[in-house]
Amino acid sequence: MAGLELAEVILAVIIGTLAAIVYSLRVLILMEKRVASMEENIQKMTRHLVQDEAVIKRAVTKKSRR
Repeated sequence: MAGLELAEVILAVIIGTLAAIVYSLRVLILMEKRVASMEENIQKMTRHLVQDEAVIKRAVTKKSRR
């Protein structure tokens, strides 16, 4: 009887460990998606800044020609 109880405890520990690994992977994937979204937003802001900078540069160049 003691052997069966020990096997059940070991099996429960193994299943618990596997569940923890699966949960950690789930959290890791969600965090990766958030980081990817943040990187996309940063790229959009950078493109916008480059466009604004080009407009300002053209405006300054036009002023200096006068």
